Amino acid sequence: MNKKIDFTLNGKAVSRDVPTHRLLLDLLRDEIGATGTKEGCGTGDCGACTVMMNGKPVNSCLILSGELAGADIVTIEGLKIGAELHAVQKAFVQDGGAQCGYCTPGMLMMSKALLDSNNNPSEEEIRYALSGNLCRCTGYAKIVQAVQDAAAMLRSKNP
Repeated sequence: MNKKIDFTLNGKAVSRDVPTHRLLLDLLRDEIGATGTKEGCGTGDCGACTVMMNGKPVNSCLILSGELAGADIVTIEGLKIGAELHAVQKAFVQDGGAQCGYCTPGMLMMSKALLDSNNNPSEEEIRYALSGNLCRCTGYAKIVQAVQDAAAMLRSKNP
């Protein structure tokens, strides 16, 4: 069954007539063209498809389009502010937190969610927050360092 769904995506109003059982991940990638969000497992276990929904991180492979009415969705494409990269993006580049890059969008979105609620997380808090995001390329050390550096950048902007 199709239904007209109105929501906000990266600050812009979106209206789509979609099957209510269509996954947010598929809607983003196949219909809207927001291909930065990746499908890793399709079961909510790897975190590659993490997006922000109403300010909270969610696995877009588990969200049905019927749940989107009135929602505010932010994907990796909406993370930067204008032409400037978000602090987590800058730090991942600076510290080599992205290797093959497949998990990076989900890691960045989860890192942003953590830093939105805790601007000075410990290594343990970072590792816990990212525990639902799997990376096969790194030992996570560079990713943790990138989140710590992003936190420092954000604190220096907003002491």
